[in-house]
Amino acid sequence: MAETLKARLLDSDRRGAVVDDLTALVDSEVAGKSGLSGGVVKTGYAGVKKVKPGFVREAIDKMLDEFVEQLEPFWAAFSTEAGGDFGAFLAARPQEASEALLAVTDRRAERSSRAAVTSIYGKLRPKAQDHVVEALPALGTVVEKHARV
Repeated sequence: MAETLKARLLDSDRRGAVVDDLTALVDSEVAGKSGLSGGVVKTGYAGVKKVKPGFVREAIDKMLDEFVEQLEPFWAAFSTEAGGDFGAFLAARPQEASEALLAVTDRRAERSSRAAVTSIYGKLRPKAQDHVVEALPALGTVVEKHARV
């Protein structure tokens, strides 16, 4: 496990599969939302996908380098531990891990020229940390799957 996440996940032969799995993860996480908050997330997500089909996959691909950069210190710390899984490792650090990941999307939203996208993101952002925290175990599983190949 000495290789960095960057070397593993951003490799040109593997990147497409990583993006596909992360897109499927986002789709699954959104589909699993319930209640009023979940309805808002689902509506916003559907709106983004309607504005530009393929936007979610494209956005993940564009942000992947930054996400990997944010996850690298977590992976390095995880790699020094004996056992466990990366999803559980991230879930044990919910505040720190979610803030690191949301820093990427916050920066991207601030720079976006698409008013509809920034508007939707602005509406979803207040609850985003809760949603990211919920997704940390599954995210860790996807990352570890590709990092250990």
